[in-house]
Amino acid sequence: MFEKDTYIRRRAELKKMVQNGVIIFFGNNESPCNFPNNGYYPFRQDSSFLYYFGAQRDGLVGVIDIDNDTETLIGNDIDIDDIVWYGAVDSVKDMATQAGVAHSASMKQLKTICYDALRLKRKIHFLPPYRHDTKLQIFDLLGIHPHQQKESASIELIKAVVKMRSVKEDQEVEELERAAEIGYKMHTTAMKLIKPGVTEKFVGGQVSGIAGSYGAMVSFPTIFSQHGEIMHGNPSMAVLEAGRLALCDAGAETMNNYCSDNTRTMPVSGKFTQRQLEIYSIVEACHDLALELSKPGVKYYDVHMDICRLMTDRLKELGLMKGDTEEAVRAGAHAMFLPHGLGHMMGMDVHDMESLDQRYVGFDDEIQPSTQFGTSALRMGRRLEKGFVVTDEPGIYFIPALIDSWKATGHCKEFLNFELLETYKDFGGIRIEDDILITDNGCRIIGKEQIPYHPKDVEDYMAS
Repeated sequence: MFEKDTYIRRRAELKKMVQNGVIIFFGNNESPCNFPNNGYYPFRQDSSFLYYFGAQRDGLVGVIDIDNDTETLIGNDIDIDDIVWYGAVDSVKDMATQAGVAHSASMKQLKTICYDALRLKRKIHFLPPYRHDTKLQIFDLLGIHPHQQKESASIELIKAVVKMRSVKEDQEVEELERAAEIGYKMHTTAMKLIKPGVTEKFVGGQVSGIAGSYGAMVSFPTIFSQHGEIMHGNPSMAVLEAGRLALCDAGAETMNNYCSDNTRTMPVSGKFTQRQLEIYSIVEACHDLALELSKPGVKYYDVHMDICRLMTDRLKELGLMKGDTEEAVRAGAHAMFLPHGLGHMMGMDVHDMESLDQRYVGFDDEIQPSTQFGTSALRMGRRLEKGFVVTDEPGIYFIPALIDSWKATGHCKEFLNFELLETYKDFGGIRIEDDILITDNGCRIIGKEQIPYHPKDVEDYMAS
């Protein structure tokens, strides 16, 4: 936890923004793996609950009564049976005190609070739930069917939480730096282990283990695969082969639940082939252009589109694309190679606040998500502000099924060289990703030590 004044200040600001009613933050319950007493480890608290109440235990709910200016941490104290197996923990009252909350109560009091608010027709604010047990709890307390809860969630609360959590405080940036330090260890370990004959599972397992040994956990399941064209390729028992590329997308989460998210693509043999280097250099240039363009006031959608134009120009030089660049990008032809967006918000969640709906997180009243294939996967399009943390992750992928599909229908045939694309079906994919903090007049990569990504630096590190 941070100092309790942090949570007191955050809740006070939230009350000013939401103005009236009762706010309910549902913490997470234990999530069973394969039977009730075998839960996933470590326990992961809901991020917004953590942001305002800081308590890491399962089975808690935070209530902020704006009209009566009261705050209550609700939960049941654990009994002796749990203490025998899991050890003693702080009481709910103690956890409330640590977060600067004046009141605590047992879970049965939550029903009384909700029923009284409903009876008096007071506004009850809650965030869109993403766990089924929470949906059942809301159904029981408020009578709102799970299918209607997303639409019934408080827009006022969503917008207030997004506004507050989007701009990172100095102490949050310090936590993100700690996550980056662990991420550096994870990715440089992968670089040390990659060689022909080693399995993807082995490298991926070692990378994930580092996150667990230095922090709370991985910030998302580690992606490590020679099939870089698969966006979320889980490590398999496939053996690394000379001449191929291995893509590692991995991140750590600190004990205070702040994340890192980086991607590197490395040659299994330790040296890029000429064809690999040609594609890699395009992704490298796109990554660096995003660093040049990202600053307060700039729409990240525009940065994404500038990346797409650069990528198209460079792919035209290789003969993979053709025609007018503006027309090609307008038609979405670049999505053959980049079917995802340039980046997303990052913080306590690796896709920060994604459960609150990207319409409010990565977009706003000025700009809303595209419906075009590829561009529709852009999670962050709004204007950047000082204190935002976003990912910079361009990539180029050669997806055999997508090549076949577009070729069969003739989609964007005036901009794509399908004959040459056929020869790249065994290429895989390349992605370079870093986490950037928006500063006063630009941006910087988070992390004191930079994970090698320039081709020569990658080769030199692997060789050493």
